[in-house]
Amino acid sequence: MEKAAHRRIAGLLGTLGALLALMLAGAGPAAAHATLESTDPHQNSVVATAPQAVTLTFSESVSLSSDSVRVLDPAGKAVDTGNPGHADGKADTARVGLNSGLANGTYTVAWRAVSEDSHPIGGAFTFSIGAPSDTSVSATALQGAKADGLVSALYGTGRTVAYAAFALLAGVAAFVLICWPEGATRRRMQRLLMTGWAALLTSTVAVLMLRGPYERGSGIGKALDLSLVRATLDERIGTALAARLLLLAASGVFLSLLVGQLGQPARPAAQPGGAGSAGSAGSAGSAGDEEAEEAELRELEQRAAERPQREARLGLGVAGLVLSIALAATWVGADHASVGIQVWLSLPLGMLHLIAMALWLGGLAALLVALREGVGAQVVDRFSKVAFGSVAVLAATGVYQSWRGLGSWGALTGTEYGRLLLVKTGCVAVMLGAAWFSRTWLARLRAAPAEAAEIEPAAVPEPVGAAAAHSEDPLRQAQLARQQAARESAGRERGLTPTRAGLRRSVLVEALVAVAVLVVTTMLTNSPPGRVASEVKAGAVAPAAGPAAGGAPAPQTEPGRTVELKLPYDTKGRTPNAKGTATVTLNPARTGPNEVHLALTGADGQPVDVPEVQLAFTLPDRDLGPLPVALTPEGTGRWSGTAQLPLAGTWVVSVQIRSSDIDQTTPTQQFKIG
Repeated sequence: MEKAAHRRIAGLLGTLGALLALMLAGAGPAAAHATLESTDPHQNSVVATAPQAVTLTFSESVSLSSDSVRVLDPAGKAVDTGNPGHADGKADTARVGLNSGLANGTYTVAWRAVSEDSHPIGGAFTFSIGAPSDTSVSATALQGAKADGLVSALYGTGRTVAYAAFALLAGVAAFVLICWPEGATRRRMQRLLMTGWAALLTSTVAVLMLRGPYERGSGIGKALDLSLVRATLDERIGTALAARLLLLAASGVFLSLLVGQLGQPARPAAQPGGAGSAGSAGSAGSAGDEEAEEAELRELEQRAAERPQREARLGLGVAGLVLSIALAATWVGADHASVGIQVWLSLPLGMLHLIAMALWLGGLAALLVALREGVGAQVVDRFSKVAFGSVAVLAATGVYQSWRGLGSWGALTGTEYGRLLLVKTGCVAVMLGAAWFSRTWLARLRAAPAEAAEIEPAAVPEPVGAAAAHSEDPLRQAQLARQQAARESAGRERGLTPTRAGLRRSVLVEALVAVAVLVVTTMLTNSPPGRVASEVKAGAVAPAAGPAAGGAPAPQTEPGRTVELKLPYDTKGRTPNAKGTATVTLNPARTGPNEVHLALTGADGQPVDVPEVQLAFTLPDRDLGPLPVALTPEGTGRWSGTAQLPLAGTWVVSVQIRSSDIDQTTPTQQFKIG
């Protein structure tokens, strides 16, 4: 029986190793979160003759679909030849051919792609042939990369649940193997393991089904579109999700072995002695030697009785470690760690970071259940050492990942990625504070031997005639079961001393803050790294100068055609620039190029400067935008730029204002063009 179990564990190890190798084989170097670096024709440019194709160049390799690049004429008719591809075989480009004989006017290019780290990106821009003109674009023709609100929320929730389920599954299994093997026999611990497994399975299937609509910006109804599922499976993230499902099948076998092997009661050691030893007890001179021999024999037999469980724990521990590494690879192999600089180092450190997170956060959930079961201080002390090691690994790998993702100190406060990282660091600091209180309660528990001992479940005597009642009266059987559960619960509550209660409260606080950490972690993986965001911001200056050099027309202002928009703002900060009015003026306020001026004044009406301001225009009725405006500073609280508004309709201007490192707001206002 034991040899068969060992063979099953060995087979499981081999399967997991093969799947892990398959996952790691697909990761290659690239830059995280692709960004559009240049276009041909240039954005907002005017070309003398019609081009034969439109070419986009990105900062990294991108995946394309049949409608990744669409070109629409002023009447809203598609003028591209379809099926865009990579220019000259370069994976960081997208090119689509154009029909011949294009007339003069303004053409709109809508594009979307999937970057190497599995994140969808997209946008739109315009160029003109001969001279700018009014355009009218069909709402169904422009397909942005922005996901449907419901799909985006469900997709993000699925990713968060997947992180939490992995932490629960791996952390609880490690807790049982390392800290409390007897926990495998407890129903609550078994339910915790199955909850983690089932939640990870469900969330993985949900993410796989929602990935297609999330990338293409379609509604929830497309989640069951098998063509989108097939397209997702062809991508890197689809391969990772499929591998995760296979690994979950293997993890089901692992859980059955874990509960089956550790859940078996230990074989009692035979008691030495008997008649022979009793007869020899009459000799006072040999009594001490015989007692020593009996003690040594008992110890040897006890070791022999525990050996099968030790071997099972060792084999299951190795299998669990390989399984955890393979599952972690399904995240890091299709996310930020798999692209960018030092991929060879970021991949293993990313997996180590995830596993350490699971040991700590999942172990906290297991510890809460174990404390309800009345475990002794020895079990808590073992987990305390595991948690300390996990925190040390998290700190080391987290510092590296932060450096790799940020690239500069300015990105820590100047990008969404950096601000989310600060929030995550704050949550972890709160968890460490709660962990310090937990260690304090643990020290008090160890100082009181009577409280430190494990609380055994209360023994419930079998009532007279209970066996007959069990077999003859189902109602009596249910009543006795409820009585036994109530007595066991009462026994645990009697052992809940103030010290144990304080320990449970501090562990509960750690677990609750851990949920916030998982949510922020999911948001981090969906945000472009600060290093990339900074490059995009720095590169935004080039398009501002590019059109002038490339022959784009300067906006022609006209007297009497200036539109002035006043947008009150309040970032809720305490600095003088936190509250005031943003004034946006446009001239000539018609389709085509418009001269834009932005002025910020404080509550006292005086000009104020802010660390960051961004201006963009969106046409919701045509699903166009946001179209950002490259702003040039003109003094305190004043900026200017050029906005290309290709369509007539009701536009929305948005001004994103950041008055400090953490205070930010985005006022909006509608206005009509045409």
